[in-house]
Amino acid sequence: MTTTDVTTADPRVHGAADGEAPPRATPYKWRWLALFVILGAELMDLLDSTITSVAGPRIESALGGSYSQLQWMSAAYTLAFAMLLITGARLGDMFGRRRMFLVGTAAFAATSLLCGLATSPEALIAYRALQGVAAAMMVPQGLGLLRDMFPPGELAAAFGIFGPVMGLGAVAGPIIGGFLVDADLFGTDWRAIFFVNVPIGIAAFAAGMRLLPRDRVDARRTVTLDMTGMVLLSTAMVLIILPLVQGRESGWPTWAFGSMAAALPAFALFVWHERRRRAGGASTLVELSLFRNRAFTSALVVGLLFFSTMVAFMLIVTVYLQAGHGWSASDTAVALIPWSLACTVGAGLSGGLLAPKFGRRVIHAGLLVQVLGVLAVWYTIDHDPAGVSGWGLTPALAVTGLGVGLIMAPFFDIAIAGVSFEETGSASGVLNAVQQLGGAVGVAAFGTLFFHYAEGGAASVQAGFTDGITNSLLVMAGVLAATWCAVFLMPKQAREDGGSGH
Repeated sequence: MTTTDVTTADPRVHGAADGEAPPRATPYKWRWLALFVILGAELMDLLDSTITSVAGPRIESALGGSYSQLQWMSAAYTLAFAMLLITGARLGDMFGRRRMFLVGTAAFAATSLLCGLATSPEALIAYRALQGVAAAMMVPQGLGLLRDMFPPGELAAAFGIFGPVMGLGAVAGPIIGGFLVDADLFGTDWRAIFFVNVPIGIAAFAAGMRLLPRDRVDARRTVTLDMTGMVLLSTAMVLIILPLVQGRESGWPTWAFGSMAAALPAFALFVWHERRRRAGGASTLVELSLFRNRAFTSALVVGLLFFSTMVAFMLIVTVYLQAGHGWSASDTAVALIPWSLACTVGAGLSGGLLAPKFGRRVIHAGLLVQVLGVLAVWYTIDHDPAGVSGWGLTPALAVTGLGVGLIMAPFFDIAIAGVSFEETGSASGVLNAVQQLGGAVGVAAFGTLFFHYAEGGAASVQAGFTDGITNSLLVMAGVLAATWCAVFLMPKQAREDGGSGH
C-alpha cells in the first residue's frame, strides 16, 4: 500500500540528494496526462493491497493449505516490497525513473497474471512475493517523475490530487474485491482480483511509453547499488517474519526462537557494513545518522506498531466474518465500507485542517479514537457473538477508521521534521520500508495469535474464531496504547519549510 507516497508529498523528500538534476527549463508538455499514468500505477498497487483482504478465506478454501499459508499470501507481498523498496528507488536513480517505472509496471501486470493462474498455495505465495518485487521497482519512481515534470508552482496541485484518488482506492478496493470474488466472472472466482490488474497494467505501460518524459542522463545521480546491504537487511527481516508465521503451526520449535535471535546480529552486521561503505565514500542503502536521531527512531517505532495493527485488523476481521460466520466476500466488503469511508474523512480533516494547527496532538487524538474503536469492535463481538451483523459493527468500524485516518495524514510529515534536509530522502525511504515491514509483522504476529485461539479446540468453529478475534483485539488495543506513549518522542510539528504539498 502506498500511503507514504501520498502523504510525504514534499518535493524535496524523494530523491533530494547531492547530484540531483535541476528542474527542466520549461514545464513538460504532457505533465498532467502523465500524472494520471502514475496515478493509475499507484492505484493498481493500492487496489492489489486492499482487494486481497476480503478474498483470503475464499483462496484458502479453493487452493487448500494451512492458515499460516493464508498469512503468507499477504505477508509475502509486503515483505518483498519492504525489502526492496529502497533498492528500487536506487535503481531509478541509476538507470532512469521512466525506465524503471515501465519495467515495474510491466512486471506487476505479469506477476498479477501469474497470481491469478496459481494452482497451489505455495505457487501463489511465490508469485505474491514477485508482485512485491515488481511494486518495489514501480512505486518509488512516481513522485520523482512528478518532481521532474512539474514546475515548483504546480507541484502542490499535482500532489494534492493523490489524496482523493488514493482515498477512493482504499474505499473501493475491498468492495471491488468482494464483488469480483462473488460475481465469479467467466468462472474465475477469486482469480479475478488478480486478473483485473492485467488490463490496468497494460494500459498504464502503453500510456507511460507515450506520455512519460524520457530520462535525462544528467538526472541520474552518481550512486552505486549496495547489494550486500540489501541482502543483509532482507535476511534480518526474513529471520523475524518467518518464525512468527510458521512457528505456531510447527509447535514453536527451537529453530523459530533461534531465527528471531539471529535477526539481531544480522541487523548489527548490516549496520557495520553500512558504516564501512560510508567510511570508504561509497553509497549506502540508508543514512545511519538517522538512527542517532531520537525523534526519527521514535517515529520508526510508532510507524512499525501503527501499521502492524492497521493491516492486521483488516486481516482478522475479514477472516472472522467469513470463516467464523460464513459471510460471503461481498457481504464482508460491504461491512468494511464504514471503516474505509471514515478513514478517508479522518485523513481529509487531519491533513487539511487539524494537523497544520495541532501537529503531534492529532496523532495522539487519532490513536485514542482508534483504541476506542478497536475496543468497541471487541465489545460488539464479545457481547453477542452469534448476533454479529454489518449494521451492528458499523459504529465501531467507523470509529476505528476515523482514528486511522486522523493518524495517516500528519504522521509522515511530522516523522521527518526532526531530520536534516540532507537526510530527508533516506528518511522517506526508510519510513516507506517500515510501513511495509510493519504490515508484514502485523500479519505474522496478530495472525498467529488469532489462529492460535481459532484452532484452540473451542466447542464450535464460531466460538473458536470469536476467541481468536476478541483476544487479538485486546492485545491490539494494548499495542496502540504503547504507540500513543511513543508518540511523545516525535517532533511536535511538521517542519515549516517542508510541507506536504497538499
